[in-house]
Amino acid sequence: MTLVRAGRLASGGAAPVDGESTDVLASGDGFRVEQILSGQVDTPVEYLQEHDEWVLVVAGAAVLEVDGERVELAAGGWVELPGGRPHRLLSVVPGTSWVAVHAGPGGI
Repeated sequence: MTLVRAGRLASGGAAPVDGESTDVLASGDGFRVEQILSGQVDTPVEYLQEHDEWVLVVAGAAVLEVDGERVELAAGGWVELPGGRPHRLLSVVPGTSWVAVHAGPGGI
């Protein structure tokens, strides 16, 4: 018998002082779901993933730049980031909680 996994998202109080921490909530063939907790970001951080990513701000707020366009996200806001497309985290409220879903052909 397979056990059912259950949990609770960590609160923003569990965020690191700077950078971010990541916890894998679920994964399978071709996908991964993570909770990300953001700390202070002093300079923009650039990301470039091979796979598609969908991110949702659960609590807090952040500002991204995608293809030169500024994307402001508050709680409940989400954005889809196609694989191979660079994006930058310009600013984030420390303690911001995200859920990220990563997907790609052939698995991650």
